[in-house]
Amino acid sequence: MPGAGTDKTKTWVAAPAPVVILVEPQLGENIGAAARVMANFGLSRLRLVAPRQAWPNPKAHMMAAGADRVLDGAELFDDLKAAIADCTYVAACTARAHDQAKPVVSPEAAAERLAPLVAAGETVAIVFGRERNGLENEEVGLADCIVTFPINPAFASLNLAQAVALVSYEWFKRAGTGLPFTMPVRSEPAPKEQMLAFFTNLERELERVEFFRPAEKRETMTVNLRNIFSRMQPTRQDIQTLHGVVMAIVEGRKGPARGGVLDGDEAALLRKLLTEHGDGRVPSERGPVRGLSRLLRRNPTEAERTLWDALVKDRRFAGRGFKRQVPVGPHIADLVSFPLRVVIDLVPAGEAAEAAAARDAKRAWLAARDYRVVTLDVAAVEADPRATLETLAGVLAL
Repeated sequence: MPGAGTDKTKTWVAAPAPVVILVEPQLGENIGAAARVMANFGLSRLRLVAPRQAWPNPKAHMMAAGADRVLDGAELFDDLKAAIADCTYVAACTARAHDQAKPVVSPEAAAERLAPLVAAGETVAIVFGRERNGLENEEVGLADCIVTFPINPAFASLNLAQAVALVSYEWFKRAGTGLPFTMPVRSEPAPKEQMLAFFTNLERELERVEFFRPAEKRETMTVNLRNIFSRMQPTRQDIQTLHGVVMAIVEGRKGPARGGVLDGDEAALLRKLLTEHGDGRVPSERGPVRGLSRLLRRNPTEAERTLWDALVKDRRFAGRGFKRQVPVGPHIADLVSFPLRVVIDLVPAGEAAEAAAARDAKRAWLAARDYRVVTLDVAAVEADPRATLETLAGVLAL
């Protein structure tokens, strides 16, 4: 897997570029760091003038962080004159004024000067001095121009690799291909027809909850709302998502979260009626009425919500495949784990005889098909869900 910005599956930029010359670099680490930023910005020709430490240097490779191509191709020279012998134009980087009658340019302007020369096939060089005291006066005298940086005059000394990075960046910004990636366009802009349909739906639902108050400000509020979304310049997918958000808020969210149509007492009453009437089956159907399990999931009882919230946060039950209100044959289980073949049955207090008989029949049907049924008391679950989970974990040997 590629690292942070490093992807060896992509093509290495090998376009013509200036030579980078480091004069008497003191540390292998600085050479490696300079090679790294050179690779970042498409420069690969490195020349070293009398490095203080032995070369090759393992610490340079360590700091290069994969820019081995630059280091492996580095050339060694005894002095700067030899290093620039084949160059037609040389730019010397320095933070100090050397009182020489040479053009003084910024890194950006230097890139502009060098670009046409490189394009014409000439060998040009950018020279950087020692970490401690930079380039000597006579070394600057060998250059055709001086490159310096707009920097705090009271603290003008840059790390060697930082100086190489600034110049390399300006070169690549001018000679490169622009940003490596941009924001992906995955959906076309939303047409006005789709926008108007969304506004109509949104305003209708806001009207139902009496959002537009006072009435005399309704028109202004509507215009403001439309302008908010229009300024976003949404795509088709954006509007579809926003429409889904509105409908989820209106209709109630799925799963164990609050937001269903029924409150806890009403949801418990629904389950009581279903238990007494055969899990919601009709004579012509072998299983529950279609969509009933989804209705039950969206409208949990307090016990179901409490148990589910505790269960999904307990690592012992993670990955065990538990689901809520899922059909198992002709029945709907409060909770079921198909991998464990376990059904959890929540039993309310004071259940009627008809409901108890129907529950017994359900348990017998499940047991005949190798499902283990664990019965939990609703009142106990609501009173202490943690203790209920301990009991359940013990029964299931988790």
